[in-house]
Amino acid sequence: MELSINIQDIIHVLSVLFLVYGLVIISGYIFSAFFSIIEIRDYKRKNNFQDEVALLQSANLPSISVLAPAYNEEANVVENIRSLLTLNYPSFEIVIINDGSKDGSLQKMIDTFKLEPEELVHYHHIPTQKVRGIYRSKVKAYRNLRVIDKENGGKADALNTGINCCNHDLICCIDVDCILERNALLKLIRPFLNDTKRVIASGGIIRVANNCVIEDGRILEVRLPGTFIARAQILEYFRAFLMGRMAWSRVDGLLLISGAFGMFDKETVIEAGGYDHSTVGEDMELLVRMRRIMREQNIPYSVGFVPDPLCWTEVPENKEILLRQRNRWARGTVETLMKHKKMLFNPRYGVLGLLSTPYWMFFEWLAPIFEFIGILFFALLLVLGLVNLQVFAIFFMVIYSFSVLFSITAIFFEEYSFQQYKKPKYMFQLMRTALLEPLLYHPIVMWAAVKGNIDLLRGKKSWGQMTRTGLGSTTKK
Repeated sequence: MELSINIQDIIHVLSVLFLVYGLVIISGYIFSAFFSIIEIRDYKRKNNFQDEVALLQSANLPSISVLAPAYNEEANVVENIRSLLTLNYPSFEIVIINDGSKDGSLQKMIDTFKLEPEELVHYHHIPTQKVRGIYRSKVKAYRNLRVIDKENGGKADALNTGINCCNHDLICCIDVDCILERNALLKLIRPFLNDTKRVIASGGIIRVANNCVIEDGRILEVRLPGTFIARAQILEYFRAFLMGRMAWSRVDGLLLISGAFGMFDKETVIEAGGYDHSTVGEDMELLVRMRRIMREQNIPYSVGFVPDPLCWTEVPENKEILLRQRNRWARGTVETLMKHKKMLFNPRYGVLGLLSTPYWMFFEWLAPIFEFIGILFFALLLVLGLVNLQVFAIFFMVIYSFSVLFSITAIFFEEYSFQQYKKPKYMFQLMRTALLEPLLYHPIVMWAAVKGNIDLLRGKKSWGQMTRTGLGSTTKK
């Protein structure tokens, strides 16, 4: 009898803990939606197309170095370089860093853009793998394109090589498989122009390019992907950017600028030591380290975020590739939090220490683990016959309904802000995806995060192969 009472007490305590944890997460989502809509509203009021025209005509805009690492990107590299070459900005250079590709990436670039070897003196601010050669186009239209060929060292090492070799004080780090909007640099530069503090970084919204019509490196027509996995990631990106990072930007607590597209002050990056090649989450880790250094040196600074959809990327449409990607993201999050655990609950770091890092620890790192444990806990109760099915059904429907409602709210935010998916049928497809995502897609990314933590404990450091189908193959009908 005593044993039975103890088990019941344990079950009761655990049930209450899971319930409280879920309510806290739901509250966090509600607050993020509130702050995000305010930030989007203010941005739309302050910025318009006429401002971009005035910026483009200005002779005082700072020059930018666009750095793009490439490893086995033969499928996309030419199309994406063409996209970069069409950017609307008065003064910029494009630096492609070929990180020891084993496919035909380098030769394809040499042939397409008529590259020839160039003698270039560069500084070794940050230690990197050996540079094997530097190439520049002999075609006048491509003179702002430079390609660096180096020994393989990973994405972080490739970016550090680009930082050492580039010419300008602002660097824009992107993934070479991305397509940028033509005015992307004009919009991303805004935080560096409009702030009285030292701006160390700014980021923008990422969108899904799968199945879009692309020609000469430009998005001609935005379409929904044909696969459920890719459409679910559209909803995920809506929530992450429009309802997540917008809110963190509002309270100056942003910890992550996507590695797919972000702009940085080169001096601050070099002072921080560049990208850390010992972590698979180098983009998040660098920003956290830069912000930490600024706080420790008592230097007033800011991090900007632009809610415009500036960058389009190919997302995984295969479950195995998606699992590898999310596994890496999970490991990168844990590694960053562990490297900077000093910031956790530390008032010296302001919002970062008291709000941002605790949130990332409890709700980005630990949430999938707690959810997985909760599923195992429920399965155990089911085996023991201790589940009230009526109460469970009510609880499940509440959680499911909130999840769907949150995704539909994210769709509304997209419509309120930039309306990239203009056809009504796309909105209905996204809503149908929102109904299925909690049941079919979310368990995949949850397990990937759990597996990522397990792999981290085992000492796994590799990225995992990210096979791409290539952009630009879709034709307009």
